[in-house]
Amino acid sequence: MAPHQPAARLWVEVGSNHNRDLNRALEFVDAAAELGADALKLQAFTAEHLFAPAALERSESCRRMADWELPLEHVPTISAACHDRGLRFACSVFDIPTVARIAPYCDALKVSSYDVLRLDLLEACARTGKEVVLSTGMATMDEVDLAVDALDLAGCHTPTLLHCTSSYPTPPGQCNLAVIEALREKFFVPVGWSDHTRSPAVLLRAALRWGAELLEVHLDLDGTGREFGDHCWTPHELRTVVDALRLGTMADGDGEKAPAPCEAGDRLWRADPSDGLRPMREAR
Repeated sequence: MAPHQPAARLWVEVGSNHNRDLNRALEFVDAAAELGADALKLQAFTAEHLFAPAALERSESCRRMADWELPLEHVPTISAACHDRGLRFACSVFDIPTVARIAPYCDALKVSSYDVLRLDLLEACARTGKEVVLSTGMATMDEVDLAVDALDLAGCHTPTLLHCTSSYPTPPGQCNLAVIEALREKFFVPVGWSDHTRSPAVLLRAALRWGAELLEVHLDLDGTGREFGDHCWTPHELRTVVDALRLGTMADGDGEKAPAPCEAGDRLWRADPSDGLRPMREAR
């Protein structure tokens, strides 16, 4: 990890916790801005294009995903609200027609861990010229390699890769945060952590030990979001961790061994080498 790692960017992932309500989505914008997030992210999918017809026919839970969809007509308003509050607007995309429809409103596009193998989707995102973020949960290094090559050939030469464990919630012991460094060393691109643990220790470790350059966290306002669960933070919980991350980064300093300003008044109270007694002779 490089010394003096700057503070990680924070992406607030709303997912489907907007409950298809535009006013509620705008409340998430305010919450993200108050947390000092870099970006707010939504997910633009339709059940029809997410699952195979056979899966939809057999699985009621797959069909119910239609109730979790983001109304795409809300995207321009949410994007504008983000920009008004100093936030970037990002969206996960799951099919190529949606990429073209929402890219004009997005500062970044995200491809989920479940779509690592969708080279056509990755190429469509890369061709927009937007920042592309790729989650790598469940993937092997060879699969990530193929995805990064596809992005590069389509014009995205420096994607941001997110290590994650695609389990909701993720047991902290299965995070394998050391992969952050392995991805950085192999691909020479920004690498972050997409969190499903809701563990302050994991977020702090990812950023302050392994140098995650982007932290993506799932947020719910009040426990009533469609996908609220043990992987979702509340604003109050997240505020505590964000403050700790910033303080931890501030504590790094510049590496020069010299008295800190707050120590200046104590230097004269050191033991004088002439007799071993305090304070120094010049202060007696």
